[in-house]
Amino acid sequence: MKRTIRLAGVAVLAAGTIAAIGAPTVGAAPVSPDLVAAMQRDLGISAQQAHARLAQEATAMRADAELSRSLGESFGGSHFDAARGKLVVGVTEQADAAKVRAAGAEAAVVPNSLRELDATKAALDAMDAAAPASVTGWYVDVPSSSVVVSVNGRDAATDAFLDKAKAAGDSVRVQDVAESPRTLYNVVGGDAYYMGGRCSVGFSVRSSSGQAGFVTAGHCGTRGTAVSGYNQVAMGSFQGSSFPGNDYAWVSVNSNWTPTGRVNLYNGSTRAVSGSSAAPVGSSICRSGSTTGWHCGTVQALNQTVRYPQGTVTGLTRTNVCAEPGDSGGSFISGNQAQGMTSGGSGNCSSGGTTYFQPVNEALSVYGLSLVRG
Repeated sequence: MKRTIRLAGVAVLAAGTIAAIGAPTVGAAPVSPDLVAAMQRDLGISAQQAHARLAQEATAMRADAELSRSLGESFGGSHFDAARGKLVVGVTEQADAAKVRAAGAEAAVVPNSLRELDATKAALDAMDAAAPASVTGWYVDVPSSSVVVSVNGRDAATDAFLDKAKAAGDSVRVQDVAESPRTLYNVVGGDAYYMGGRCSVGFSVRSSSGQAGFVTAGHCGTRGTAVSGYNQVAMGSFQGSSFPGNDYAWVSVNSNWTPTGRVNLYNGSTRAVSGSSAAPVGSSICRSGSTTGWHCGTVQALNQTVRYPQGTVTGLTRTNVCAEPGDSGGSFISGNQAQGMTSGGSGNCSSGGTTYFQPVNEALSVYGLSLVRG
């Protein structure tokens, strides 16, 4: 934990759905307008087509549950065909096609049952330790009635593994892919990050060139300081930092991390960030940080000058929200509007205290950043 220095009562704090009434429904479940909007955006369909597809998929789910039980060994798996708007069910016996059609689905005679495909995949799972890094994974592909092994690059070790994989079952086929998978993590306001000590994420941002990252407190690091995330996975580095005088910085993140317009409420949920309109004195305000979580209070003053041991910082906002070491850089938000990043203060979250934050809009302007909205 980064050392906390207290003098004259102040310290920098670095440290180590409710459905709408009248909403359209699929069966008994209301359809979220956000879901329909996302389907329109990502599937390239109209709102009417989205509602129709959701209804068709609900019918397909019911038919799938029935047929996967009743077809037994002949069941070759199923998939929803968006073009036909129906469930397509594979059967290994032609005689079972009538059962499929009677349930309102389309039938396809396939060479392998789902049980056989799953057995082949299980055999590949048992070979995992012998797979070279070029083999990125394997899965049961129901539409083609096969087990697909995906490969990024070929060499002797890869070819040797593929020969063994094909021997596990005649349903195995190889797919060449251009990239290998990687783990992905979200950038969320208030989460911890590490840089030799610990601070907290302020808000997700993007630079004018599209680089993803987040804003935080300037006293947490200097330009070039390497950063790892809450899980100690490499995250990125400081691209700019100002402290004292100001107390803001921005950190760029690598492709393993995805910026989100959300703040951690430390109760299993998050709050969306919709903008950065400044709240006036007297407004309610809440703070998220990796040491003490989520706490609220009110704005007491704007444009305060604070004299830290490391130097004077001007233009901070004073609040009666508590904070402790490690909360530095974390999100201050009023309603759904981003306000700033925790700078420092006095007191603690047991007895109460005073905490100052660096207004976020100044940092966005200085570095040419835009806020990622939720």
